[in-house]
Amino acid sequence: MQSVLKSVIGPKKDIHDLAGRVALVTGGALGIGYEVSRAFVLSGARVIMVNRKQDQGLEAIENIKEEAGSDAMIEWIPCDMGNLEQIKETFTKFREQEERLDILVLSAGINANQYGETTDNIDRHFQVNWLGQFYVCNQLFPLLRKTSKLSDTRAPRIIFESSEQHRMAPSDVHFASLDEINNPKVGNLQLYCRTKLAIILGVKYGLLERVIRPNKDNIYALSIHPGAVNTAMQQQWKEAYPGLLGKLLTTAMLSIGRDVEQGCFSALYAATSPEIVEKDWNGYYFTDPGQPGKESSQASDPGLGSALWDLSERIIMDRLGQGALIDWGSTV
Repeated sequence: MQSVLKSVIGPKKDIHDLAGRVALVTGGALGIGYEVSRAFVLSGARVIMVNRKQDQGLEAIENIKEEAGSDAMIEWIPCDMGNLEQIKETFTKFREQEERLDILVLSAGINANQYGETTDNIDRHFQVNWLGQFYVCNQLFPLLRKTSKLSDTRAPRIIFESSEQHRMAPSDVHFASLDEINNPKVGNLQLYCRTKLAIILGVKYGLLERVIRPNKDNIYALSIHPGAVNTAMQQQWKEAYPGLLGKLLTTAMLSIGRDVEQGCFSALYAATSPEIVEKDWNGYYFTDPGQPGKESSQASDPGLGSALWDLSERIIMDRLGQGALIDWGSTV
């Protein structure tokens, strides 16, 4: 049904010329991330996709080159957002080897699912959806700052995939400690919703207020809601709620969801539209292209945003040492 109705309902595609630009997309070989990568390549960018599995990366490259041509500038590198040491190694190497990074889309993630912990002994929802990608952003921020000072540049963009489901985060969330995060009593859906709340807070009260504005950086950080999208992630409802409920939730979400291409439109808009800079929409949350969203009261709490940022940095330094984080004010 979505393929029939997509031309008359839902968001409109808005992407601009990206010739000469470099983009990196986490989760870039699957689902929304794949559609973002594909659109960037077709608009002239060099794109680096990041995923865990090589077969997914190679298949994505083959499919994009089949459409865009054998000379399409598309690459894949492996990295698991559930492994902080791997993130450090992968993106330190990328930062040191690359000359520029114009667009960073943080699209890796898992849907509502049962509680579990990563190799770092951190709630996997929190680490994959927020903390790991926060760390990617930290490791690549000096390269974004360098790019922002190039003579041919537009303001670099950082795009996080959030969700309207941030409104369903636990009412008692404080982001006060890892013990609070690693709580298996939190409901499966709320584990997911808490991470989407974290993304909006981290963009607005972390990246914008603690990094970009104090440093006077010409960089834009945004969070977006892609809509309910028919990707493989919807199948995770069956794992989150085994039995009939999970099957019903999967069926319901697939019946009302946008197709995957439509699901990338908010990210494409946020990553490329001149309107973002013209209206100085830095730190904003978008529910559709050109439509700033109205965040929940939790997502509008600067104290909660500050607590999240401090906790995120503490966890990373606790796991990897005091020197694990790059100075947010440094340049390559």
